[in-house]
This record gives sequence, structure tokens and C-alpha cells, in this order.
Amino acid sequence: MSPTCPADNNEAIDQSTFWTSSGLNWDEHRIGWAIAGASAALTVLISLVSVLQHCRNYTNRAEQRQILRILYMPPVYAVISFFSYRFFRSYTYYSLIQVVYEAITLSAFLLLLIEYVASTAAGHSAEGAIARKDKKKLPIPFCCWRYRPTKAYFMYTLKWSVLQYVIIRPAISIAGIITQAYGVLCESGSYTIHFAKVYLDSIDFVSISIALYGLILFYGLTKEELVGRRPLAKFLAIKLIVFFTFYQSFVFDALEGRVIHATQYWSATNIADGLNALAICLEMIFFALFMMWAYNWSEYKVKDGQHTSIWRPLWDSINYTDFVLEIAGSIRYFFGGKPQRGPYGDSAGAGGPKYDFGEAFGVEGYRGKANKPRTSYDDDIRLSPYSPSGSPPPHRPLAV
Repeated sequence: MSPTCPADNNEAIDQSTFWTSSGLNWDEHRIGWAIAGASAALTVLISLVSVLQHCRNYTNRAEQRQILRILYMPPVYAVISFFSYRFFRSYTYYSLIQVVYEAITLSAFLLLLIEYVASTAAGHSAEGAIARKDKKKLPIPFCCWRYRPTKAYFMYTLKWSVLQYVIIRPAISIAGIITQAYGVLCESGSYTIHFAKVYLDSIDFVSISIALYGLILFYGLTKEELVGRRPLAKFLAIKLIVFFTFYQSFVFDALEGRVIHATQYWSATNIADGLNALAICLEMIFFALFMMWAYNWSEYKVKDGQHTSIWRPLWDSINYTDFVLEIAGSIRYFFGGKPQRGPYGDSAGAGGPKYDFGEAFGVEGYRGKANKPRTSYDDDIRLSPYSPSGSPPPHRPLAV
């Protein structure tokens, strides 16, 4: 006999309202409802201040459009968590939608780091900035292998390692919503091969692990160029949100049936989910403040007092054409044939010979075609780390 997934919700439904003829109808659930709503509103307000300051000082479009996307993370999490608390019977649907923004944030963070690194090199090119990097060991757990960042396809692979999560995470959420609707997801049940949750979680684990590995690899390679940009604080502002939301969910799930017990109207799962959503709403206040500090607008402040319009920055932040172009470029590489050899790993050498696997990735021990001599690089490439005490990198004012 096939296993049965336990129901998330009790059949009995509380029919009372928040307002009664005698005034407010307070109980534990409604008190939590008010706290979650107030916390979400405060998070939105704090993030709005930071977002508007960047919009009014929008002097570096390439960097700030990614920063705005990252700053949206706390309010997105807070608002969705409030709704998942308020409409707790649909908690699973809200949680599946919420985690999609994590993929957007991680991808925006990678593109922001690339812009930071590119600003330290002549020609504003990240490939130029790493053109003189030596062969390095891969981070743990693949430290037995070494890679050469100057190989032609390094940046293609690096970007794809993170941007693939923008494709896979939404696909997992869509599959989760469909399987939940048909009762075969089993979010609150134990892991078993008879339900979809174990498969979706496995795919998600592999995908996000690759994305995080790509970020760690790029940070380790370019940390000298990122001096003064507080990359670790910026990364922690994102990753701590993911860390807290994941592990506290695990803790509340573990308390079901042991410390957390069902009531007349709410199952133990409802209560655990509600506590998790309430905790997220409260935490996002502090993360919004942390992001305001980590992604401060002061380094982009206009000098003449002529603030920029807020509408163009807001449109840039929700226009994901740059994501599409980056993903399309990687797909063309992986499935449409390798670009021709150019001096910095681009397609400048169209019509010339193509790189083989060993040349492209510099995998030590590869026994394919013999590696050809590396083309010369520009010896005049300038690698000047950002200095917070000095003048910031040259901004490119945006015409509005």
C-alpha cells in the first residue's frame, strides 16, 4: 500500500473575525498577525529609504541596478511571509514563491562583483582584470584540481554556474505548486520517494550549491580587486537571510508533535509554519538595516546636488534583460558552438581556430589535444583596487 501524505490543515475552520461588536477580537493568532504586519511594514519603509537614495543618486547604472535588486530582498521576504502567516492554509504556495527571489538576488550579486572587478581594469573589462591571474586551486572540496582563470571560457562558465539558478529555482517552484495542488508534494510529511518533495529538494540543493560555489570561486580569485568594497558584508547580508530562513524552518519542523501541538483550528504544521513566518517578518527589519549599511548609497552621491529621476532606476531594477543576455550568451557557448579565440577569451578572433576543452578551461591533467601557446596579454592592464579613503572609481552619469 502506498504511503499517505498527512494533511497540512485541520478540517475545522475558525469563523470568528478580527473585529467584533465588542471591539478587537484578540488571541494569539491575531496578535501574531498584527506583529507580522507591523514588522513587514517597517521593513518596507527602511528598504524604501535605501532604494530611493540610490535612485536619487543613480550615477553608476551597471552597479546600482544590481544593488537595487538586492535591496528588494528583505521587503519581498517580509511581505510574502506576512501573507503566508495571514493565509496560513496556503503557506506552501507562498513559501515556494518566496524562495524564487533568492535566485535573483544571488545572480545580481555576481553581476555586481563583476562590475566591481571590471572597474579596476583598463577598458572596464572583468576579463581584462583577471588576464594576468595565475593558475589556482579550486576551492574545497575540489582543491585537488587547479584551474587557469585566463582561459577563454572561464567567465562563461562562472556566470552560468550562478545564472542557472535563475532558471532552475523558478522551475522547481512551479513544479512544487503543481504537485502541491495535486496533493503529491507532501511538504509536511517525511522524506520518501513516493512524493515529489524529495526530488525537488535534491535538484534545488545541487543547483544552489553550484551557484554558491561559483560565487566563492570568483570572490577568492578577485578579492584583491574587491578591497574597499566590503564584499564579505554584502554577501553575508544575502546569505544570512537564506541561512536563517532555512534553518529556523528546519527547527520548527522538528518541534512539530514534540513541543508544538495541534489545536482545534490549527494543525501542528500550521503553527510551526506560522511561527516561522512571524520570525522572518521580525528578522527582515534587522536585515533591511544591515543592507542599508552594506549597500550604502554615499559612494554614488551626486556632487552638484542635481538628483536623478527615480523612475529610470526603478525600471532598470525590474528589467531583467541583462540576465537574459548573460544566460543566452552562456547557452550559445555550451550548445551553439564555442566562440573563436580572441585575446581575452571573447569572440574577437572569429574565423580563427577554436579552443578545445583543455585550452578553454585549463583543467590540469586533461588529455585532449595538445595545448597551444597562450596568446599575449596587454601588459599595461591596470589593476587598481578600490580605495574608500581615496576617490571612488569613475562613475558614468546616467542621462535622465
